[in-house]
Amino acid sequence: MNSVPLWVQLAALVALILISAFFSISETALMALNRHRVKHMARRGSRAAIITLWLLDHTDRVLSLILIANTLLNAMTTALVTALAIAAFGNEESVITIATGVVAFLLIVFAEITPKVVGATYPERIALPAAYVIKPLMALSTPVVWFVNLFVRALLKLMGIKTGSDARDQRISPEELRSMVLEGGNFIPNKHKSILLNLFDLETVTVEDVMTPRAQIETLNLSLPIEEIKHQLATCYHNKLLAHEGEINQITGILHVRKVMMLLTQDSEITAEDFRELLTTPYFIPSDTDLFTQLQYFQENQERLAIIVDEYGEVQGLVTLDDIIEEMVGEFTTSTPGATRADQFDWDESNTCLLEGSISLRDVNKRLHLHLPIDGPKTLNGLLLEILQDIPEASVSLKINDCVIEIVQVQNQAIKMVKLYRQ
Repeated sequence: MNSVPLWVQLAALVALILISAFFSISETALMALNRHRVKHMARRGSRAAIITLWLLDHTDRVLSLILIANTLLNAMTTALVTALAIAAFGNEESVITIATGVVAFLLIVFAEITPKVVGATYPERIALPAAYVIKPLMALSTPVVWFVNLFVRALLKLMGIKTGSDARDQRISPEELRSMVLEGGNFIPNKHKSILLNLFDLETVTVEDVMTPRAQIETLNLSLPIEEIKHQLATCYHNKLLAHEGEINQITGILHVRKVMMLLTQDSEITAEDFRELLTTPYFIPSDTDLFTQLQYFQENQERLAIIVDEYGEVQGLVTLDDIIEEMVGEFTTSTPGATRADQFDWDESNTCLLEGSISLRDVNKRLHLHLPIDGPKTLNGLLLEILQDIPEASVSLKINDCVIEIVQVQNQAIKMVKLYRQ
């Protein structure tokens, strides 16, 4: 060592620490990478991303290379610092102890902690360029890595630990995917994020949550006089009507209003039988069907409207394809006449909101940012009746989850209007 200039030895020391830092920062950056983002970059043709993906698919070999290299580099660094200390201060036990402490400090600060913190902070910026260096090194070190891994695999086998692709399940659960969307931050526009989150909820929301209740369904009673039927057809708001005989549970089919326009313009006498010939077969579904399943059913059966029935076969309401789409993307700008406008359904300046009792609890929670329970009744009227266990008189108030609800009007054994107060 005495024949080697001091500056060369110091330069070698700095080089060893820097190379060790390179392996440490590369290891942390590779492990901290967003694999899905790298796959996206690889599909777009990024060569660095393609090489990085290859390295991630051979993690055991990459880690072996990095650990072998770091171990050798740290050993060489320790030996060099010890030699410099002995040459400068003599072969004393205290000198060796101090030299060991100094080299440990240098390695911990400059070759371990600092590089790994930087690698974890900027994984993509570091891992992609580093991949160009690590892959050739893996090819050069193949014999050494293979020899070391012989003993590693044997030890892991004795311990009953499986390695390789079979041991790594890269599938993402819906909950994990939902968390990724929530943590997307500025990378995902708020509207797109809302749609994606609504998609995840389709399997937990049933058709009963988004249906048009039975009392609000526009139907056509074919047992009525023909003049009343004509008047109802001329003034109806919808293109499709549920046709029934007398009581609403006796549904005979679905009538497309456009198909009867020609009948209404004819001079010949029209009978209820003419309308019955135009009916299409009704499509019934149970009330506990989730929206995702129902969306698939609509697609498979080429239907757009379904009648919801309970376990006794009685009509509960109806759901359309538009209802499910609105659940995913939000309400459309158009609405049926007489329906509550979305921009009027909000808190006023005095932090109150006047609502119909038949309003959906999910709509109330979504638009007013409340947390009313939705695991039982689906409407505000149903929730209040369940809590009160009685049909209340007007001006009764109660508090549910930091929201005061005042019953304003009761009509026909149901709560017609309520006023909400935000706390």
